[in-house]
Amino acid sequence: MTDSGTGPNSAKAAFTWGHPAIETAFATAADGTLRLVRLGPSGDTADPEAALPLVELTAFGQGSGWSGPRFTGTAFGARLAYRGHRCDSGADWERLTVELHDTASGLTALVELSSPTGVAVLRSRVRLRNEGTDPLVVQSVSSLLLGGLPSPGALDVHRARNDWLAECRWYAEPLRDTVADISVDVHQHDSRAALALTGRGSWPSDGHLAMGALTERGGSGGRAWVWQVESPAGWRWDLGERAHGTYLAVNGPTDAEHQWRVRLAPGEEFTTVPAALALGAGHGSGGGSGLDEALGALTVYRRAVRRPHPDHVTLPVVFNDYMNTLMGDPTTEKLLPLIDAAADAGAEYFCVDSGWYDDSVDGGWWDGVGAWLPSPRRFPGEGAGGGIRAVLDRIRERGMVPGLWLEPEVVGVRSPVAAELPPEAFFQRDGVRLSEQGRHQLDLRHPAARAHLDKTVDRLVGDWGVGYLKLDYNIVIDPGTSGPGDLSPGAGLLGHAHAYLDWLSGVLDRYPRLVIENCASGGMRMDGATLAVAQLQSTSDQQDPLRYPPIAAAAPTAVPPEQGAVWAYPQPDHDDGLITFILGGALLGRMHLSGHLDRMTEGQLRLVRDAVDTYKSIRGDLACAVPFWPLGMPGWTDEWPALGLRVPGGPSYLSVWRRGGDSEVRLPVAHLADHGGPVRAEILHPSAARAESAAVWDPDTGELRVSLPRTPGVLLIRLTPQAGA
Repeated sequence: MTDSGTGPNSAKAAFTWGHPAIETAFATAADGTLRLVRLGPSGDTADPEAALPLVELTAFGQGSGWSGPRFTGTAFGARLAYRGHRCDSGADWERLTVELHDTASGLTALVELSSPTGVAVLRSRVRLRNEGTDPLVVQSVSSLLLGGLPSPGALDVHRARNDWLAECRWYAEPLRDTVADISVDVHQHDSRAALALTGRGSWPSDGHLAMGALTERGGSGGRAWVWQVESPAGWRWDLGERAHGTYLAVNGPTDAEHQWRVRLAPGEEFTTVPAALALGAGHGSGGGSGLDEALGALTVYRRAVRRPHPDHVTLPVVFNDYMNTLMGDPTTEKLLPLIDAAADAGAEYFCVDSGWYDDSVDGGWWDGVGAWLPSPRRFPGEGAGGGIRAVLDRIRERGMVPGLWLEPEVVGVRSPVAAELPPEAFFQRDGVRLSEQGRHQLDLRHPAARAHLDKTVDRLVGDWGVGYLKLDYNIVIDPGTSGPGDLSPGAGLLGHAHAYLDWLSGVLDRYPRLVIENCASGGMRMDGATLAVAQLQSTSDQQDPLRYPPIAAAAPTAVPPEQGAVWAYPQPDHDDGLITFILGGALLGRMHLSGHLDRMTEGQLRLVRDAVDTYKSIRGDLACAVPFWPLGMPGWTDEWPALGLRVPGGPSYLSVWRRGGDSEVRLPVAHLADHGGPVRAEILHPSAARAESAAVWDPDTGELRVSLPRTPGVLLIRLTPQAGA
């Protein structure tokens, strides 16, 4: 790092920081504010006047420097002056804290930047501290700001629609389609337009993933910038034009869009949700597109920030009885043969999904949940060597780890727990307890709510020996709760969401080998904050196997492959081709088996065992691989979706699905084309396809030629560069 004029209140502070993959440079603008003027070795050095202040925030009585839908140009942003910085270099991370101060209000902002050493990802968050004499009500504060990017006319913006049963659907458009060219020089003022994306409520990835990307067309060759907002609740990002370039502003929840605000009394602090920005240099930097490169770096970063756990290395096969199988109707009679069949197929965990607590005769448990006690009707003989413990024992006897489904944050309106816990233990507005779809929402900031869930987990895990919890969440609360001490419902929601993650961490502290799957009606809670704590992430509830491939292929944009749970639910009434198609879709994620395996023929079970054995043979590579997409991001109706995983210093894997179209496709694999020598192509799945399908490497074009004569069809292919080439 270099410094120039870095003393307190220096009028012309300038310095650099980082490591070779994430070089950053800071300089002072004419108004005295410090700005990030270069990011990354392939980044342009921006004029400080085109860059943004390190922090933008709005507060009561302060407002913006000008009106518009953008979260830039704030009054505070122009006043927070540089007061100093400090660096911390460790073995694995580089960290920088920049201190800014506003003398008028006494507000101090600490901009905390960090990056894993050697990884082209910058993480940013802002800590506010009121050093003044009067309270300050903050309405918005940025987590990350970046200006000086290429003109909107040179950029495409990428977003990912994320709906129930239709997750991870990326789409792109020119940024100019939203941020029009208004002839800035004529008006002597930047456009007020902004392309903004917002996530609301307690499902942070409902509607869109809490991510975005920019890619550069032409010019220096496909550079990319990919970001994620690590918020378990509300978030917002916006893009706009500034000084003929593009800016990016990333925020957590805001008052205008999430009813979020906090009051900082003198001496009090608030820290924003983090944001992470990954860089891709594009062509000439290891092969592949800049977008693939940035998403690969983001995958490495996600591994670096998450809680360590043995599951991330061992990747056991999970059988779950729900999807297209028992569908929330488990009983001892139904489960015992399914347990035996799952064990014979090679499953290592067996999770009993929803319904195990339901003692009604009509399945009307939705608004009665909360006590999480087993149903004696479904599991008779409790206390006499029977009950649900007999089922869990059978799972262990067959060499598997038992798991249970739980929806911890909800309490049904008919549940006795709704009356046993104090009113303050639930979400409320204006003193009224909230109800959503027949459920109340627990507020995990309240000690009674946390004690209730701790007691539940201690019974299931501590007493019953459950080693896997699938934690679901099937309601959405918007905008939040106004409990005691909450200035706004959005602040209450964010407070609960952080308390929930703190509770999860406490559970894992007590039970370090427990595996937790994060689910919210599939992928409605697929955010970076939760993924840093939970071991697995449900990618979808999609029951149609022909609709699942684009979800499975795009899931590694949001979650590392070893955390992305992909359903594989073959059925005895499927033909062999459909069985192998369904199984093949899960082989580059975390295989979540389901299906009536207990009713299958020996030939069908052989197909299942073959796929499980193939998965086990490659899963060690998945835990360190980074994704790429040889045909680009899969579209929802694409006939040939494809996903690649590249192992550093090792082979690459490709899952290729055919849902229609021609029987042959060519897949460019840029990093192997740069290898320049022969590449061995092996079809790993399905084994029966090796005679009728083909995967041939073309060294002249750097492409893999794949032929699949039948539809639907799938191939898992391993590509290995040959030594001595």
